[in-house]
Amino acid sequence: MTAPVTGPALLPASMRFIQRDWLSCNQLVLFDAEGATLIDSGYVKNAAETVALVRAALATNAGALPLTRVINTHLHSDHCGGNAALASAFGCAIIVPEASSRAVADWDEEALTYRATGQRCDPFAATGSIAPGDTFRAGGVEWMAHAAPGHDPESLIFHCPELAVLVSADALWERGFGVIFPELAGESGFAEQGAVLDLIESLQPRVVVPGHGPVFADAPAAIRHARSRLAAMAADPVRHARSALKVLIKYRLLDLERERLDAMIGELATARIMVDAAGLLEMTPAAALAWAADELVAQGQLRRDGEWLVDA
Repeated sequence: MTAPVTGPALLPASMRFIQRDWLSCNQLVLFDAEGATLIDSGYVKNAAETVALVRAALATNAGALPLTRVINTHLHSDHCGGNAALASAFGCAIIVPEASSRAVADWDEEALTYRATGQRCDPFAATGSIAPGDTFRAGGVEWMAHAAPGHDPESLIFHCPELAVLVSADALWERGFGVIFPELAGESGFAEQGAVLDLIESLQPRVVVPGHGPVFADAPAAIRHARSRLAAMAADPVRHARSALKVLIKYRLLDLERERLDAMIGELATARIMVDAAGLLEMTPAAALAWAADELVAQGQLRRDGEWLVDA
């Protein structure tokens, strides 16, 4: 189990950072006098671990405060897969981006992208929503929500001006950012991601809490790297689609651990995002999925066991 940590030189005592592996996103626990707020909740496969990690983080605070709410930056499966388990364990509120609230209420797995990516998420009920420009108090300070389209058109990032701390979700990591999913469907996403990087630069964060990877302090260097990567993607959208396919297949095998190639193709050949990415490659979905699997095996990310693909 990943241990909850707080970078003592970077985050105040009112915050606990929990760094996860790449199947689950990171979490941030924010303490107030009446209870704690959690930002994001990881993937459903790791939901029991998320509950245990959050419980351990809560116990490190004097008085063992209750978890009163979870606030999601966005609703990709690796950011909200623990919502149902946390609500059951702690009776906490679940707050989602306003733009995604209807899809949650209807539990529309296509709109929420779970069916479109071949991923899983336990259904949960949202008890509130948050929109760009909204503020909330957590960890003893005020946070503002900002729109962060690009990776996900409905994503938010959270900024604390008082402490110059930014929860960047998948809009900025120390060495990159998430797949730009709208571009796979022929919609604009690269320009929006560039505008989000401009926004983050204007906020001048002292500390960035990303959705994946460690907390970091050198936002300018991360932004420079992200802009370089974004320029390369925009110059070669087909390369971006190839990378996205490999990311999605690797993620699926991190989840399932092993799967027959024919079964994977049978399930994913009609998944919307896979179909879109295959179209950019001018391949059938089945051929594109087989190509991605071969590439991941050649790179040592997966291995073959007869007709099975196995996470390496």
